[in-house]
Order: sequence, then structure tokens, then C-alpha cells
Amino acid sequence: MGRGEPERVRVRESSEADPERILLFDGVCNLCNAAVGFILERDRRRRFRFASLQSEAGRRLLERHDLDADELSSLVLVEEGRAHVKSAGALRLARGLGLPWSLLYVFILLPRPLRDALYSLVARNRYRWFGRREACMMPTPERLERFLE
Repeated sequence: MGRGEPERVRVRESSEADPERILLFDGVCNLCNAAVGFILERDRRRRFRFASLQSEAGRRLLERHDLDADELSSLVLVEEGRAHVKSAGALRLARGLGLPWSLLYVFILLPRPLRDALYSLVARNRYRWFGRREACMMPTPERLERFLE
């Protein structure tokens, strides 16, 4: 999402299998927090777990996939041992939610530079358009098990 992000992000297969899909998100971004709430409400199969980019768990996952937290402001979806960022991460996330949201995955057919340009436009303006929090959100007790410590 940020200006300093590389166009293509190098990823590395995990040495251990990731048993689930983990979404790393900007914990102080109102848009990102709203997206997490949206996913929690629609992820009936409980496929996704979450961690903020600012958390220790989030930083460890970024490091494991050779991603620099200081240069990254994109959501990161860790799935099947690989990290997916920008539009690819968002579209894979939609696909994982099932119908009707999985239908959005058809946009993967658009050229990546076009998809990522639109993603980056929203990312650059997310604080201005949606605001930001002083601190990362705290999940409710009912949702706590969905978040990495």
C-alpha cells in the first residue's frame, strides 16, 4: 500500500506448513479494521486468523517471508506457506470467503499492474479517507481466538 513497496514482493516457502490463512493488516487503519470485522462476520468456516502488522506475531510472519514491515503498508495474506500482497492478497482473501465474495476473484484476470495501481490508490489515501486510530484494535473476547498472540 505504501509508496516504498516493491512492485513484486519476494516470498519464500515456509519451513513448516501454515495450517490456516492468516491476514496481516494495519492495526491503526480504520478501513483495515472495518475489513477485518467484515471478514469475521462472513468467514463462517473460520478459515482466517488475523494479526496486525504492528504486532510481534505479525512482524515474525513478515520476517519469515522476507517482507520488511517498515516498507510495507499492504495487507498480507499468508496462505499455503506463501505471502500474497496488494491486489493478489485481497482477491485471494475474497476467494476464501466463499460465495458471493469469491466471484470477485475474476478480477485476477486483469493485469497485475492495473490491479495494484487501483489498490495502491486506495492504500495511499486510506488514512485521509477513513481515518486512523491511536492504537491497534483489541478483539472482543468472543473473537480473541481468531487473532494471533
